[in-house]
Amino acid sequence: QVQLVESGGGLVQAGGSLRLSCAASGLAFSRYAMGWFRQAPGKAREFVATISWAGGTTMYADSVKGRFTISRVNAQNTVVYLQMNSLKPEDAAVYYCAAKRAVATQASEYDYWGQGTQVTVSS
Repeated sequence: QVQLVESGGGLVQAGGSLRLSCAASGLAFSRYAMGWFRQAPGKAREFVATISWAGGTTMYADSVKGRFTISRVNAQNTVVYLQMNSLKPEDAAVYYCAAKRAVATQASEYDYWGQGTQVTVSS
């Protein structure tokens, strides 16, 4: 059974940083691209970042470029990270990680999803 478990969310002041983690199990992690999405109350789920299975390709939403960094560990620890710096109030949302065979920016293309972790940014 595939499981994606996010952690690292919390409350941070504007300008601060958080690092989200997503631990994967039950799938051939090194063969999957991983993505991060977020959803704020009353809004659609939106793409944040994605990384290819080997880590050589990354893509970011324009709103987070230069502030967020996605990375992954394909060895013994099958984890994907999202380092978030210079956080803004508009970054507040539930953040989800997702898995797919190839990089994609559309949520509908992803095969597996985690339960999400809440990020709150105070102004």
